[in-house]
Amino acid sequence: MAEIITVMKWPLIACLLLPGMLVYLGLHIVRREVIFVDLALAQVASLGACVSLLLGHEASAPQTYLWSFGFTLVGAAIFAVTRMRHHSRVPQEALIGITYVVAAAAGILLLSRTAEGNEELRRTLIGDVLLVSPREVLKTFLIYLAIGGVHCLFRKKFMMISFEPDRAEAEGMSVRWWDFLFYALFGLVVTSFVQIGGVLLVFSYLIVPAVCANLLASRVVVLLLVGWLIATAAGVLGLYAAYRFDLPTGAAIICVLGAALLLCGLAAAFRKAPAA
Repeated sequence: MAEIITVMKWPLIACLLLPGMLVYLGLHIVRREVIFVDLALAQVASLGACVSLLLGHEASAPQTYLWSFGFTLVGAAIFAVTRMRHHSRVPQEALIGITYVVAAAAGILLLSRTAEGNEELRRTLIGDVLLVSPREVLKTFLIYLAIGGVHCLFRKKFMMISFEPDRAEAEGMSVRWWDFLFYALFGLVVTSFVQIGGVLLVFSYLIVPAVCANLLASRVVVLLLVGWLIATAAGVLGLYAAYRFDLPTGAAIICVLGAALLLCGLAAAFRKAPAA
């Protein structure tokens, strides 16, 4: 027991402290019906990191973080400007998918010019939660607290543009501006967590708990509680499975999240069966 606590102490703290913000933002993303925007922004952030690596900076250097966030701001501006109504002939999800594919391909091209391209590509995809440092966890947590404070201050605006966009436009809100601010803060969250968990774990923590919560509840407060519980349980179980069976940590957490989604889907189906 002492050994597992020593090895998994900071990965466990990271999985307890950090996913809460991801779950909250995931509820916004699911309601906006732009499911892959987080994957696209995470890949854009990784592209910025690839540029930094090509310029000779270390993966953990401040320059790499700034390059990642700079690229993410560009992605945030693109997604804010291209937000469309449901009747548009070109859905925004198509543009998001194109952004993801182009950013991924560009990242592969850039990493092919570095000596450790394959290893860096693997790290950007699945990360390495097991090697997370106390400094990374605390820095990211403080960033999340600051972003949470902004969301709390403007919660009515953010909730309206995600949950009631037609009402926001009717009341004269500058939807594109608030969209940009939302995506910029969202990109900062993604940029911070990509360096710890990689693109795939970011996507999983954002979307899977939010989808599970929507299967089981409807009120926002309950959605948050269910999402946070699922994210926390999946993180703990995934870390234990990774330690017990010597598995890649990020991949183990993702698989546990997938199993949780299956269970929530079955629970939702059985709950509706008597009414049917």
